[in-house]
Amino acid sequence: MIVTLIIACEVGFWVLLAAGLALRYLARMPRASVAVLLCEPLLEVVLLVVTAVDLKHGAQPDWKHGLAAVYIGFSAGMGHYLVTRADAWVAYRFAGGPRPSRTPAGGVARMAYEWRTAGRFTVSALLAIALLQAAIWYVGGDGSTASLRMWQGRMLIVIGVNAVIALSYTLFPGKDGEPSLLDRFLKPPSDRPRKHTAEDRTLTRR
Repeated sequence: MIVTLIIACEVGFWVLLAAGLALRYLARMPRASVAVLLCEPLLEVVLLVVTAVDLKHGAQPDWKHGLAAVYIGFSAGMGHYLVTRADAWVAYRFAGGPRPSRTPAGGVARMAYEWRTAGRFTVSALLAIALLQAAIWYVGGDGSTASLRMWQGRMLIVIGVNAVIALSYTLFPGKDGEPSLLDRFLKPPSDRPRKHTAEDRTLTRR
């Protein structure tokens, strides 16, 4: 049931987001749009309550309860950013708004972007860790909490990976407007600029 509810919450989030933006930019009903978008946090509240009730009724904590806590943490930490980005793109497409900024290619702008991204992931992971710890205290010594602690460890890995990525763009930012060292490394070989050979230079002169 918990997994089904998580899927329903995810589907509900995007349905409410689409409905809210459609009301704002297509139906020209901004107040109704705000009302619909404000319903999105209720999805996480419902999931939190159902998870707590399930544990209270004697269910053994397992990966599903941990996943619910992680989902709630990331929904709370990332939800506002996703709504803001979606709103900006819809405004650009349908209401003549300014084009949303894209991911900077390199330089200081890319470094700042990566640290902001790492910050959002860190906040989301910390919220998930806090919810998992609350579930551990809630269960107490009456049940196994190994699966919940496993999710906490995974959240620490998420924080570490994002910190390493942001740090790499700090140490090797590249020039403004040019891909950083990490971007060039991750780019598929087919997309990398090919070195000109002597034959290429001969053909060019011809």
